[in-house]
Amino acid sequence: MPASRRSVLAAAGAALTSFDVAATGTNETIAELIKLSEESNATLMRGDIEKYRALISFTDDFTIMAPFGGKPTHRAELTDERMSAMGRFFRNGTLKQEVIAAYGSSDMVVLALIERAHVEVGGLPPQPWALRVTLVYRREGSGWRLAHRHADPLVGSITLEQAAALANPI
Repeated sequence: MPASRRSVLAAAGAALTSFDVAATGTNETIAELIKLSEESNATLMRGDIEKYRALISFTDDFTIMAPFGGKPTHRAELTDERMSAMGRFFRNGTLKQEVIAAYGSSDMVVLALIERAHVEVGGLPPQPWALRVTLVYRREGSGWRLAHRHADPLVGSITLEQAAALANPI
């Protein structure tokens, strides 16, 4: 009997959460990047883009897949003007981060998170925003830089039909 979509996803989730961070030998680095991620994104939710930029360093080939969809954004597109606009997009927010899984090697760390913010976004009234987030950090020289961020607002389940409607807009 073929596996259902839900059972396949449940098995994949179980595999992700069973990862033993201690086996990587990078516990301290992972813990530091988890803390950095929460601090930097909490700063961004307050609209403090200058502090955010001081905390986070992007790789030259950085990509972001924003929670609102559309084409991925590359590092070269993150001009000073665009970063300033991002800082104005978020206001008066708070953020708590839930770590779902962490993967690490000597040169790369991947964090699977749920970010739970209460924030004014794009001029909307303050409201809760929960995002599923994947962050990829890469060691460059003696430091760690953010290579990729993917976020989506699907923390709550949706039906297959709802997902199909999102995937195939008219």
